[in-house]
Parts: sequence; C-alpha cells; structure tokens
Amino acid sequence: MRTLLFLLLGSLADASDVIVRDGNSLRTALLGLKPDTTLKIASGDYPGGHHVSGVEKLTVEALDPKNPPHFKGGANAWHFSRCNNLTLRNLRISGQTGNGLNLDDGGDLANPTTGITIEHVEISDIGPKGNHDGIKCSGLDKVTIRDCTITGWGGQGIDFVGCHHSLITGCKFIGKEGFTASAGIQLKGGSGDVIVEKCHFTNAGERPINVGGSTGLAFFRPQGAMQEASSIVVTNNLIEGGLCAAAFVGVEGAEFTNNTVLFPEKWIFRILQETKGPGFRPCSYVLIKGNKVTFRRSQVQIDINIGDGTAPETFRFENNRWFAEDRPQASKPRLPVEEKDGVNGVDPR
Repeated sequence: MRTLLFLLLGSLADASDVIVRDGNSLRTALLGLKPDTTLKIASGDYPGGHHVSGVEKLTVEALDPKNPPHFKGGANAWHFSRCNNLTLRNLRISGQTGNGLNLDDGGDLANPTTGITIEHVEISDIGPKGNHDGIKCSGLDKVTIRDCTITGWGGQGIDFVGCHHSLITGCKFIGKEGFTASAGIQLKGGSGDVIVEKCHFTNAGERPINVGGSTGLAFFRPQGAMQEASSIVVTNNLIEGGLCAAAFVGVEGAEFTNNTVLFPEKWIFRILQETKGPGFRPCSYVLIKGNKVTFRRSQVQIDINIGDGTAPETFRFENNRWFAEDRPQASKPRLPVEEKDGVNGVDPR
C-alpha cells in the first residue's frame, strides 16, 4: 500500500511537466499552457518570438541543463507579461533585434508582477545598435537574476524600469565590438531596494552600472515617484573598463561598497541628473566606501563627472583605495567632499 501511495504521488508530481523536442511541439505546448506547469525543452535550435501572458507558476527550463536549448532570432526570444512566480533556467538566447528576454506587468502600473527567477541563462548578440536589452524588466517585484551571462547588446544588459525588492547576483556582462552598449545594468523608473552583487563587468558599455537613468514620467512605477531609483546597493563586484565604473543618475540613496574597479576609460564615477521637474529629487545621498580603484591618469583627468542639478555635497567617501598606475603620486582623486580614511598611491592589487 505504501509503495502504491508513493507511485501515485510521484505520478501527480510529474503530471504538470510538459516536454517539447522541436519548434512545432513548443508552439503547440504554448497554446495550452496552464498554471503550475514546468515546460522542459530538449536540446537543439528553436526560433525566437514566443509570448506568454497571465500564466502563473510557470517554469521554462532545459530538459538537459548541460546542453540547453538555443533560441535564435525574433524581436524578443521570449516575452512574458503578468506571469507571477515565473522561473527561467538553463536557456541560451541570441540574435534578437529587440530584447533577449522581455518581462513586464502588462501595463498595470499599480500592480507589479512578482516572484521572477532567472538563472543560468546565456544571452548574446542583441541589437546590435540602438536601445536593445539582454533582459528587460518593467514593473516587477521580487526578481532574482542569478549566474547569467550577457555578451553583446545594444542598450542595457539588464534594464530595470520600476522594479523593487530584487537581487542581481553572480552575473557576467561582456561588451562586444559593434554593439552600442550604454550600460551593463540600469536601475531606473522608480526602481528601489535592489542589490547588485558579485557580478563581473568587462567593457560593459558607457556606464557599466547605471544607478538611476532617464525615464518618461508616464512609465514610472509607482506613479508619482520623485526619483529614478532609491535604496540601491552595489557591492562586491568587479568592473573592468567602460567609460566610467558607475553612474549615479537621479538616485536618492545608494551604496557602492567593496567593489574592485579597473581602468575606467574617462571618469571613475559620474553624478548626473537627467530627469527633472517640479518636486523631482536631485541625485543625492550615495555612500562610496571600501572600494579598490586602479586607473591611469593618461585616461582619467576628471575623476568625478558632476552634472547640473545634483547634490554632490550629500555624497560620502570612506576607506577607498585609489591608485593611478601610471602616476602613483597623482593617485589622490578630486572629490566633491573630503574623504574619510582614504588610501592613495598604494596598489590595492
């Protein structure tokens, strides 16, 4: 009797699994998707251009994680709209003209889509020119993006518009010649309570990490937000190349801590204000602490690029290590405020 019960339970647990092995069976499966389904996709090449709307507790994953399915072409490889508790794992995506993955709240700005997990996904060759993202997220809460690799994109590797309570961890962003990457990660449109940690950025655009940005007011989540981003933590990342290491753009409240910065090409940081209007907060209250920054004076003449309408006097710099490799005696940066316990001219490596 006990054996029969276990067999029955196992059968019930597997009843929601749908296995597809080619493009035709995938299209058929998508027509009949139900909540609480796990879509297991066999190895091989598949076209992009898939759209799923309103399906809850959906998992899309490789049947064989060691040999994931490869989605090629289309405007978006996948577009998920209002799919709460969605999991995507062990997929390959390349060659889209719009975005690799596009996930959104279906335009319901007051009711975010929640519980998204994206892990072990490889995305490449998106665009190549224009505002085309590896992963575009609009109006999502409780997002985890883990151990993904994005190589070659036209806009942002990951773009958050009005996303909250989220984590980006262990991801790689590799810029590619011929692609107009503006940022590796961008957090804007009212985004807040987001952690970016343990990621590796290699020539990941003009602003490898763009904390804030420029968003039309009609697209903010929540509506009425008076800052592009708030409560953002960027910690324990490796940032190599890019015009700057990070830009703070219309953010109110952020931390940039314990990161390693190697050879930014023009500035170390940027403090900017691109969204302006009555009541809109200036870029302010950012803590930059415990970072190791190695640069070349032949490239970096202006350490911090400060734009109009910002509040650089509210920034705090503490315990950072600054090293100009080609002119160690000129390592001390020109900051908008006095740094506490900074170390200059000693190679942090």
